Amino acid sequence: MELTTILGIVVGILAVVGAMIFKHISFAVFINPAALTVIFVGTIACVLNAFTGNEIKNIGKLFKILFTKYDMSKKNNLIEIICDFAQAARKEGLLALESKVEGLEDDFLKRGVRMVVDSASEDYIRDVLSIEMEQIRERHGMNASIFTQAGVYAPTLGVLGAVFGLIAAMANINDAMAMSEAIAAAFMATILGIFTGYVLWSPFANKLKIKDKHEMVEKKIILEGVLSILNGDHPDMIKDKLRSFLTAKEKAGIPE
Repeated sequence: MELTTILGIVVGILAVVGAMIFKHISFAVFINPAALTVIFVGTIACVLNAFTGNEIKNIGKLFKILFTKYDMSKKNNLIEIICDFAQAARKEGLLALESKVEGLEDDFLKRGVRMVVDSASEDYIRDVLSIEMEQIRERHGMNASIFTQAGVYAPTLGVLGAVFGLIAAMANINDAMAMSEAIAAAFMATILGIFTGYVLWSPFANKLKIKDKHEMVEKKIILEGVLSILNGDHPDMIKDKLRSFLTAKEKAGIPE
């Protein structure tokens, strides 16, 4: 579980609630169907208009990624697997890796090792895996842009909700109580728009980009590791080379 995501949401809500308490604002203002509709339904409408169904259908998986903690030991585990494969290749030859390929969980690594077993050239392997990495990066960028765009639309929709509220207020200009309620509702829409845009959607997009960077480092480790196996490098040399991709904490095995 990615606690920072949960903590960020909770702290953001507490910040708004705390401000309301300090300003003696009634929580009844949250019971505002018009504001909720224009912000949440409006944001959904904007996203639907901005992206195709193929991109939007993955939204559930994206939320799962946001709330799933990244395993910081994964890079070290990949290095150990690659070094074990390198050791086997030096002792028994590259064909000995064929029986080990099916046991791999990482499809990217599996594809790379398979090309090594098939005696593909270094340039070919690098080209194929690099193209796949670029496609993954573009797909991840598209996924993050869904939240980026939602973060742009929501505050603007808050302004739209405020306009609706002010129109309602002007329609009740002779009724002071109704007019004040309409103005309060107007500003509630603005608050919801800014909160969801700048506390939820835009930060979510940034977190997806960070997770993408971690995955790209994994892919680089695999790419360089596979090529090192192909070249017959010593496992110790491969380990030293691949550990250069790790942070100081990752090298020390300290959870971040």
